[in-house]
Amino acid sequence: MAEADHRILNSQIKLGSQYYFYMETQTAIAVPDEDNCMEVYSSIQCPEFAHDTIARCLGVPAHNVRVKTRRLGGGFGGKAVKSIAVASACAVAAYKLNRPVRIYMDRKTDMIMSGGRHPMKITYNVGFKSTGKITALKLDILIDSGMFVDVSPILSDHMLGSLKKYDWGALSFDIKLCKTNLPSRAAMRAPGDVQASYIAEVVIEHIASTFSMDVDSIRNINLHTHNSLNLFFASAAGEPLEYTLPSIWDKLASTSSFYHRTKMVKEFNRCHKWKKRGISRVPIVHEVKMRSTPGKVSILRDGSIVVEVGGIEMGQGLWTKVKQMTAYGLGLVKCGGTQDLLEKVRVIEADTLSVIQGGMTAGSTTSVSSCEAVRLCCKVLVERLVPLKQRLMEQIRSLEWETLILEAYRNSVNLSASSLYVPNFSTMHYLNYAAAVSEVEVNLITGETTILQTDIIYDYGESLNPAVDLGQIEGAYVQGIGFFMLEEYNTNSDGLVIINNTWTYKIPTVDTIPKQFNVEIFNSGNHKNRVLSSKASGEPPLTLAVSVHCTTRAAITEARRQLVSWSGPNEASSTLVQLEVPATMPVVKELCGLDSVQKFLQWTIAKN
Repeated sequence: MAEADHRILNSQIKLGSQYYFYMETQTAIAVPDEDNCMEVYSSIQCPEFAHDTIARCLGVPAHNVRVKTRRLGGGFGGKAVKSIAVASACAVAAYKLNRPVRIYMDRKTDMIMSGGRHPMKITYNVGFKSTGKITALKLDILIDSGMFVDVSPILSDHMLGSLKKYDWGALSFDIKLCKTNLPSRAAMRAPGDVQASYIAEVVIEHIASTFSMDVDSIRNINLHTHNSLNLFFASAAGEPLEYTLPSIWDKLASTSSFYHRTKMVKEFNRCHKWKKRGISRVPIVHEVKMRSTPGKVSILRDGSIVVEVGGIEMGQGLWTKVKQMTAYGLGLVKCGGTQDLLEKVRVIEADTLSVIQGGMTAGSTTSVSSCEAVRLCCKVLVERLVPLKQRLMEQIRSLEWETLILEAYRNSVNLSASSLYVPNFSTMHYLNYAAAVSEVEVNLITGETTILQTDIIYDYGESLNPAVDLGQIEGAYVQGIGFFMLEEYNTNSDGLVIINNTWTYKIPTVDTIPKQFNVEIFNSGNHKNRVLSSKASGEPPLTLAVSVHCTTRAAITEARRQLVSWSGPNEASSTLVQLEVPATMPVVKELCGLDSVQKFLQWTIAKN
């Protein structure tokens, strides 16, 4: 901090919560079985954890409990821990009554109990040179964890990963979990990451506004070099060629016509009184951690294939990728019909007594790790089938898949394989890179914000399924817009949730989606430490939605400059706009000036 030419001291930010708003609320069915056993069907992201909890609640051995999860109607982290209580209560009732019991939360109850994203209060001190280069950042972060600790301890690690997307020079932080009279908070898609990304951008924009500097140039100056990246992400930075953010940053400026559109926005603002536009370019560096995941592949007598994995399908395309990986892995046998194996693959429900150590489907990596577990299974099966294939090929010229499998059954070849993918130190951590340019238009009369265009370039390595991954980018981004611009999840002074229905809670709609939405997958080539060179997709794109908030702030700043010009020379002026999260219509309208029309009329009369 002593190296800084300028300092900003004790600035504060507050961040609110966000509800998951999955289509299917918390639900479970428990069915008593013979021998004092219990079978539970739960909409949960971590069946294994529910299994252990139910066994303890019922006072029975774990082998007397079976938890099955076919799929979820959306999760976003809300069905990781909160679902355990629902499944356990359901099992206890079924155990006592000795009859099937079903629990299904209505939307109001679900909104009251789910907790949602962690609210925060942040105080920061930042030092920087006259050029805009930051030398030090000190953060004091208070996290509202609610009445129970839940999964809150993971927040600090997640926040640090996203905070370090810029080269701060020196970074000091003090993160505290606070016990309050509110419902306990659970992880929500990009937990801590989305808040940290916002904090970083607020600091950057505060520096730019202090000296009326171009905020994009401040971002440019403080992007990492590979040396600084190694300092901040010692175990995850990788080789210099893997640091693709500078390439993405420059390419996005070109493909989005960023500099030309910046000039057009300035011209638009000069010519229009009641609508103002803003444009911003924002980077992300997202640290990803792989986890162990089990898999099991079995080939049936007719050549069809059944697959089990620890990962849970909840709309993220996990099963689609697993099916593709199975067809690819077994296709290496190279006999007739292997090119059509995809149609023969079926992924079945997660079953805690069939595939154990399933862990938790979270953190954007379970699709990839499930694919790797399946690839390991397929590798074993191919090694068993190839010798038989070679013997048969000596007798017949062509060999079909179905014939090979039938002969394998006759020769007692084991056609079922299980695996547990465990990442090693070199594959456990890596970094995702992306950048977004967003342009918005603000109506000064109503406070309405319209997203005119968004351009995103996202480094996927080599995507396992571009169609699925594009959907993940778009969906995560729009959910992030909800957090930054729309969704108020408030409580009263007694800690009770007061926005608890679809009438008062406003999620993104068709009108929220950018009018022009351009998403590009950046193929960064081969990564030997990634699963088939691929990268995670579920959570990192959500943090890019901060660009919409930054852009809205820029448009409001232009509106306030205009308002000051109408108010006369004695009116106090500040280029710093403290824009709340979420930046709802009333908030935007108030910052643009509740009396803007009156001041314009007064200015017009005085001028004439």
